Amino acid sequence: MSHPDPSSAVEPSATQQNTSQWASKFRGANVEDLDPPPALSVHPTTPIHQALLTAFERDYTHLTVLHPETKSLLGYISVPSIKSQLFSHTISDTDPVEKAMVSFKRKGRTYKLITMETPLEELQAFFEGKGTGRKEEFAVVTDPARRFVLGVATRGDLEEFVKRWPA
Repeated sequence: MSHPDPSSAVEPSATQQNTSQWASKFRGANVEDLDPPPALSVHPTTPIHQALLTAFERDYTHLTVLHPETKSLLGYISVPSIKSQLFSHTISDTDPVEKAMVSFKRKGRTYKLITMETPLEELQAFFEGKGTGRKEEFAVVTDPARRFVLGVATRGDLEEFVKRWPA
């Protein structure tokens, strides 16, 4: 009977270890378990001061930007980024949101579909840039057909969930 050579054992990759670690941390929970608040969207022509007021009233850090007629997702605004741009006088609070929004680049890019059923370990991997190499601060949660924006999940939401999830 031969014994396996320990030097030939395959070590799990860092990605596999992270995914395994996340899976045990989240224990089967999905995005719905984060209880994300409903998405709050503005139009590109909404004045920045109005968008900020809306965000502050609900304690949101990101708002999605929708096309006024088609309701298609055009991009998002980040409250911290807008504050910085206002401070540096890059934008004015009377400017339209489109001047400060981050537009989604659709050509040549594949987007990770994040739904209420997405496991939290996949959401964590998305935030960490797995597959894209680009770390993300938030995810737009949609229905499986990507027709409706249901909410926005942030890194902070995930961190809070881990703190309150029973060990």
